[in-house]
Amino acid sequence: MAIISTKNISSKTYLLAFAIGMFFFFTACKFNSDMQGEGASFLQGEWIQDSIPGQSQMLQYTLAEFKFTCDSVYATMHVNNKVQTIPDSCYKNGAWTEHAKGIYVLRGDSIIVDGIYTKENGKQKISGCYLSGQYIPRFKVVYHSTDSVVLESRFDQRPIVLRKTKDITCVPKKRY
Repeated sequence: MAIISTKNISSKTYLLAFAIGMFFFFTACKFNSDMQGEGASFLQGEWIQDSIPGQSQMLQYTLAEFKFTCDSVYATMHVNNKVQTIPDSCYKNGAWTEHAKGIYVLRGDSIIVDGIYTKENGKQKISGCYLSGQYIPRFKVVYHSTDSVVLESRFDQRPIVLRKTKDITCVPKKRY
């Protein structure tokens, strides 16, 4: 029977652990490209939501506009609020506009957006009267055709019926 040295076992164990660690280090990490991705072809374009069923009876509602270009999304949200829940200087007679931009991925029937709220000029909005910080909506694509898309927000099950107002062809550009 051969005698196995504990010194050989421990050095082999460390060597194996080091090799496994290096394998995971080099295979798990990838650099993010500085180029836009293609995005979903059926979404490319500018989309507008004309109305919401029963909006005249609602105390608060938002109509959305989206611009999808490659894997980028630009959102404009027209907020209408009949009940003042914010200071007078921000309320603006109950109608104001929010802006956001981000990137999106389409996974199955879900659109996952990772973005930020912005000022009208596209610069990040850090503070102010309305929403600021992260813009991270999640949408389910209920229906789509060449000129219409129906989305459902994960947070609000009312359908967002969009009609296409302009086609856009994806030409990937540098992000920064």
